Amino acid sequence: MKRTVEITADGSPTISIPEMKVTYHSKHGAVQESMHVFINAGLNLVVEKFPKNSIHVFEMGFGTGLNALLTMQFAEKSNRKLYYYAVEKFPLEKEEYDLLEYDSKLTLMKLHEAGWETNVEINDSFVLHKTQCALVDAKPAKKFHLIFYDAFAPSAQPELWTKEIFALMYYLLVNEGILVTYCSKGDVRRAMIAAGFTVEKLQGPPGKREMLRAVKPKS
Repeated sequence: MKRTVEITADGSPTISIPEMKVTYHSKHGAVQESMHVFINAGLNLVVEKFPKNSIHVFEMGFGTGLNALLTMQFAEKSNRKLYYYAVEKFPLEKEEYDLLEYDSKLTLMKLHEAGWETNVEINDSFVLHKTQCALVDAKPAKKFHLIFYDAFAPSAQPELWTKEIFALMYYLLVNEGILVTYCSKGDVRRAMIAAGFTVEKLQGPPGKREMLRAVKPKS
């Protein structure tokens, strides 16, 4: 499956898979989208809700490593400890991630070159665990405060946007934990609600009207 690098509207790169007609991030701006959906609508709220915790983040789709990079930068600036568990079935090859130019390429390289299936301390505030498997086969040992749900769109991977998948995500969260995703389709929102989540629509990133934030209610 051929993957190519594209430059998005905010000047940051993403990966495109022409055969599937998908990109790893929004063409309207890769960094803009990740900051809006995952950091601003997700991580900012979680650190307020769990002020005394080491924050555990689960990412569906490590991809370019951009979400992990932005999360690590957040951890450093806010002086919070973060454990980041990422699931990626088809990791980028070195010749692919070598072409990605974000504001901290050396750190991005560390994230991509960190070992798989083990905890890797990138720095004092950020521990990364990458696992190469399908989402349903992931077996994390921890519960999570936050899930970055960054799978390809339902049109490309409908099997990753079902009630059964969101029931698994619900199980992985602590009470009052949060899931955020760029997708706002009605079928996806209904699948989340059927799995037990309380779901709200939020303003989407540039180029997208809405996004979803789902909360696991306190039991």
